[in-house]
Amino acid sequence: MTQDLLALMWVPFLMCLVLTGIHAYLGLHVIAREVIFVDIALAQIAALGATAAFLWGYDLETWGSYVFGLVFTVVGATVFALTRSRERRVSQEAVIGVVYAVSAAAAVLVADRTPHGAEHLRSMLVGSILAVRGEEVFKVACLYAVIGLFHWLCRRPFLLISTNPEKAYDDGWRVRVWDFLFYASFGVVVTSSVRIAGVLLVFSYLIVPTLAANLLGGSVGRRLAVAWAFGTFVSVVAMAASAILDFPTGATVVCAFGLMLLVLAVVTRAIGGASPA
Repeated sequence: MTQDLLALMWVPFLMCLVLTGIHAYLGLHVIAREVIFVDIALAQIAALGATAAFLWGYDLETWGSYVFGLVFTVVGATVFALTRSRERRVSQEAVIGVVYAVSAAAAVLVADRTPHGAEHLRSMLVGSILAVRGEEVFKVACLYAVIGLFHWLCRRPFLLISTNPEKAYDDGWRVRVWDFLFYASFGVVVTSSVRIAGVLLVFSYLIVPTLAANLLGGSVGRRLAVAWAFGTFVSVVAMAASAILDFPTGATVVCAFGLMLLVLAVVTRAIGGASPA
């Protein structure tokens, strides 16, 4: 019985690996930029778009729903790019928080006008990763590969703006334009991910592996490798636990991320405390 359950988890596990690959990388930028909640804000904007599409009669799995979510997300990316300034008179994290709150409230208002709106909101929050099919994994992996190639080609301005924005301004880079490109490509990833995994799981894959990598330190390449390894390890453990204990998969993965991060923090602190001064 357990072997049958684990066999059923194979495709969702592959989806988790795909999510780890792109989100762990994006998480390095998000934490460096100190805009921790940009992912959950963009995810909520995408959810608002999908909810609006639902009001217009498009099911969550349709292209119409995806286009609605993507358009809303690009609008959000534009807002985030335009609200960034060199002087930073207003914290961008505060702007992101306001956008998230308004998007969440608007999604509730829109869902209230649709049949089964509460079920739709719940689906957008926790996702349905167990229902993912092999062809969906392939399509999403191809899309994320294209996004990854785009970020590789634009790695110099993206990394510079994330790690040293003052130098980017001094060097004459058009920061707002590059910010828009970053957030727009980020929004494409989030729009695709949230339809499958839900807001909470997407946020976990973005932030937690990078936090784990930052605890161990090192170069950007080393931290990226650690983030990928951590995300993969947690996915394996959480998927197995979900199958064996019959727990909801998405919630199990999120809780596993939190627990493993806590264990890693305690271990690294203990090792650091035991080191000679």
